[in-house]
This record gives sequence, structure tokens and C-alpha cells, in this order.
Amino acid sequence: MSQPFDFHTHRLDATDALITVDPRRFLPQPGKCYSVGFHPWDTILELDKNDFQRLEQCAKHEQVLAIGETGLDSLRGACLDVQRQVFARHLSLAATVGKPVVVHCVRTAQEIVTLRRDMGLTSVAMAIHGMRANERVAQVLLNAGCYLSFGMRYNPHALLATPPERLLIETDDAPESIHEVAATVAQQLRMSTDELINLTRTNALRFLSRPDLALLQPVPGT
Repeated sequence: MSQPFDFHTHRLDATDALITVDPRRFLPQPGKCYSVGFHPWDTILELDKNDFQRLEQCAKHEQVLAIGETGLDSLRGACLDVQRQVFARHLSLAATVGKPVVVHCVRTAQEIVTLRRDMGLTSVAMAIHGMRANERVAQVLLNAGCYLSFGMRYNPHALLATPPERLLIETDDAPESIHEVAATVAQQLRMSTDELINLTRTNALRFLSRPDLALLQPVPGT
């Protein structure tokens, strides 16, 4: 079986994965790739200039392939006004460093796409991780050009509505392996697991603007 690419995980020991970390705890390891950002559940009310400087420094690191996770959550975290300010800073940074954004979105899909549009940053690529919303919400995000990343829990109608070229898979913080996620999603889409793995790996590398991940692999014997 082919090796799936885990688009979003918090497991620091993951391989063939985009590992998301808080920039204040960014300690890159050889052969791994990362996304860095301040999660809307974190204590973003307490972020100061030094924290954002750290984010900017990490964003330029060659092993950091995306910004995030960041985003908006109407059910948890700081008030939405504060979340919007922090999310906007991530979008601006992504535009500056030329990297895509991994987005946390809970009942805020329209706000997220509207904020990016109003900032004039529609060219900044976004992937919505942990997609669980319904088909209507999925269509709002797809119409804005977003990729959608699915884990073990998802709305089957939203998954079926996602164009193959915008589909990603992830473990996030779930106990299941990325192979289990791939098998579940493939079954729902009536594809073979290998087909799904190859498709989502290609999509992830395209989203991350990487022809492959060879440059991140540790040199044998080192």
C-alpha cells in the first residue's frame, strides 16, 4: 500500500505529514515539515509583539510549508473580534512569505472567506482542516477556492460534494492512523484506498507548492 500524506496532525513524531505547532514551541526535526500558527482556542488575548515576531521568524523557515492552524471559532476561544484580528495577521503573513494557510473553521465559513476577500488576499491559498460541516457550508468554501481536509468524522454529503482535486485527509488529534482515515474516506467515495492515497498526496503537494518532499528528507548516515 502507498504511504498516505497526513495533511494536518498534532503528532510531533509523525512522518509524511504536515505537523502543526505553536511557533513558541517550534523545534524542527530533520525530514519533517510543519505549519505554524496561533490556534483560536489558545490564549490569543495574551499574545504580544514578541509572539508575533516569533511567528514571522518561524514562517520563513524552510521546513515550514504553511501558516496555521489559525482561523475563527464561534463556539470556543477568544471573542470573534480578537480572533479576526489574529487571523488577519496570519493571512497577511502568508501573503508576505508566499505560503498557504491551514484554517480552523467552526460555524464561521462565510466570515472567513469574506475577511480574506475584504483584505484583498484571495490569492492566498486556504485549506479548511477537520471538515465536518454540511454540504451547503462546503460549497461556500469550495466556491472561494478552498481545499477541504477530512478526518474520521465528516458529513458524507460534504465529502461527496468535494471535487477530487480539492480533497485532503488528516488525523488532527484523533487516535486513528492516517491509513485508517484513508480507508474510511476511500470507502465513502467508492475508490480504492491506494487511489485515494495517491490523489490526496498529489493534492497536498500541489497545495503546499512542492513537487515532492525530497528536500526535507534527512541525508542517509547523518
